[in-house]
Amino acid sequence: MKKTQDRNFDSIAQKFQRNIYQTTKGQLRQEVLLRDLLALPDLQLAQDILDVGAGQGQLALELAKYGHSLLLADISDAMLQLAAQQACQLGFKRIQYQQSSLQQLSEQGKTYPVVLCHAVLEWLADPKAAIQQLKRLVSDGGLLSLMFYNLDAKRFGNLLYGNFDYVADGLTTRKTVSLSPQHPLIPSEVINWCEAAGFQLLSKTGVRCFHDYLREPSMQQSHFKQLLALELQYNRQEPYASLGKYVHLLLRAR
Repeated sequence: MKKTQDRNFDSIAQKFQRNIYQTTKGQLRQEVLLRDLLALPDLQLAQDILDVGAGQGQLALELAKYGHSLLLADISDAMLQLAAQQACQLGFKRIQYQQSSLQQLSEQGKTYPVVLCHAVLEWLADPKAAIQQLKRLVSDGGLLSLMFYNLDAKRFGNLLYGNFDYVADGLTTRKTVSLSPQHPLIPSEVINWCEAAGFQLLSKTGVRCFHDYLREPSMQQSHFKQLLALELQYNRQEPYASLGKYVHLLLRAR
């Protein structure tokens, strides 16, 4: 497979906000991540948190409400500007911003007790190497929150939709959809990379285990509360956890 370059969303920052963050997809993802993170002892006290590929900072702004100090890093200056505008409107002062890639961050020699990396791996040219770079950013005994696009779920969903030729061709397409990751990852492989890098797997959660498979997409909005409740009830149980369009791993640095 031809390797992609690391993706920069400067040119479509506003589109990202409208088509991802302000949809039921974005709302559900936010609720799942917050549930997973805020239940951890690591986040019961104020922490210095690094958010790698933070985008417009939706999750970071929620965590800031709990007294955490955050560094938002992204290669997209346009994304960071939108995050800073929102933080200013909300009166948050313990947030810093750095236009930087994961590789650049990993070379600075600083570590953090909590590192977030959500929906980043599937846009990188070398996601396996990125795990090693993330390891260098997490303090000994610290926490990595890692979420990535799930190849198994992409295949399953396309089979349900009847896209048989697309699946038979290995889920490759000549037309690139700007907001759709073109390089999803196999969860078992990512877990192996993490363990080889020196992480201990604490938990695995599916994100959007049911949402994207509804026969009537209009129910994503009309029945959102019920859908969210069921996602939160079952998305840490198999087989549902492995059907999430994204997989959220919580990992401890050994």
